[in-house]
Formats: sequence, C-alpha cells, structure tokens
Amino acid sequence: MTTAPDTPLFDRYAELLRTETPVALATIIEGDQTGAKLLVTTDGAEPLGTLGHPDLDRVVARDAIAELEAARSGVRSYGPEGQTTPEDLIDQPTIRVFVESHAPPPQMWIFGAVDFTAALARVAKILGYRVTVCDAREVFATKRRFPMADAVRVTWPTPIFDELGAELGPRDAVCILTHDPKFDVPAVQGALATRVGYIGVMGSRKTHDKRMERLTEVGVDDDGFNRLMSPIGLDLGARTPEETAVSICAEIIARRTGKGVPSLRDASGPIHS
Repeated sequence: MTTAPDTPLFDRYAELLRTETPVALATIIEGDQTGAKLLVTTDGAEPLGTLGHPDLDRVVARDAIAELEAARSGVRSYGPEGQTTPEDLIDQPTIRVFVESHAPPPQMWIFGAVDFTAALARVAKILGYRVTVCDAREVFATKRRFPMADAVRVTWPTPIFDELGAELGPRDAVCILTHDPKFDVPAVQGALATRVGYIGVMGSRKTHDKRMERLTEVGVDDDGFNRLMSPIGLDLGARTPEETAVSICAEIIARRTGKGVPSLRDASGPIHS
C-alpha cells in the first residue's frame, strides 16, 4: 500500500508516463532505506523524493539522467552517502539502486521517398527508432512503399517542422536524402531550428558544394554548417542502399557517443551517391 508521503511522487510519475515525458525512477532494492524512491527528469527540475541522504540523491540523480538519456535501465551500487569508487566503499554498507528509465523511442525523420529511404528505415527500426518518412510527392510517399515506417507524411518540410519540430532532441536524427533544392534546403533549415542531435544530407560532393551555396544564400552560418553531416554517412566504401543505410546509422551512433570515426564529410574521393 502506498504511503501518504509517496503519493505526490507516484502522481507525478503517472502524469509523466501518460505524456510520454522522459523520466527515471530510482528505487533502493537492497540496504538501508529499502523501498525509498527518487524521481528524476531531464528538464532541469529538482528530483522528487529522497533515498535518505542528499549526497546519495545527488549522485543517483546524475547517474539516472545518464541512464535515461541512453534509454537504459539497470542496477547500480553505492555507499550510503553516494560513494562509488572502490576505495570509498571499503568497510561501507552497500546500497543497491534500481534505475528504471522510461524514454520514448528516438525519432528519425527521413526526407525523400527514394530507393535509399526504405533501406535506411529498415535499419533504423532495428535500432529502435520511430521512423517518419516525408515527401511532397503523393505518388511516392505511400505506406505501401514504406511499410516499415511508423508514419509516412505527404508534406513539404516546413509544415512538419512547424508542427512537430519542437519534439526533436539530442537522441533524434534527421536524414535528408533528396537532391531537390526546393525540398532539401527548407529541410536543412527546419532541422537546424530544432535541438535534433544528428542532421545528415545525402548527395555527391558536387551536389554538396552547390547546396552549401544555396544554404549560405538563405542565411545558414558556420555554426549551422558544423551541425551538418554532408555528404551523409561514414567512409565505409558503401555502394548499395543497404550498405549506405548501415554507414548512416553507424555515423549517428558515433556522433551520439562521441567516437572519432571517418565520416564522408571529412574525407575526399568517391562516395555512395
């Protein structure tokens, strides 16, 4: 039976789950204060509840945010005041904390209903993304062509960014696979106006150079260009749509984890388009 002091925590927990807001619930499952809970979000709000000591709360909240950003759940061990290093844990009772993360799946928006799109959508779904395919051409943007996508939108880029762009965050990706400046320029502009963690744009190096000129004309600055991975993907020698999809998703993973990898943007020579 839930005790009265826990009621606000569980009410808030239920509200966050209903609205699909990222939230982590940390619970002591072994040690002093077993059953104590701490509710943690990524919006900068103070954690709700306590595990029994302010330093333990602080360290667990920090770790819970890291787990939440990676959409992971798991058990961590601490000392009674949040100690984590082996030296600090000597002769200290061990407290085991279960961190349960609830994060909506990351999103991938793919602009352009082209041959590479189906392959990229399939690989992205394997990695757990919620995939949306967007193209203004109704004859190409169909659920029949992209059954693996969670949504297929017949739209120009600006309306969907105006409607849903605020939802995109660091775990999400925008992949622009078109070669039409009427479509890819507003798609890049829309993506740059969001907090999305990855923006990749497909095209040959010649296409890339022309696109850079057009983006400069519409006011994209150096900070914006630094966010673009163009040409898109890692320099793996990919040739088929499936290999290209792997190179794109590998680049997304590397950018998210901070690993140094050979991106096509930083290389020269032939690429996959």
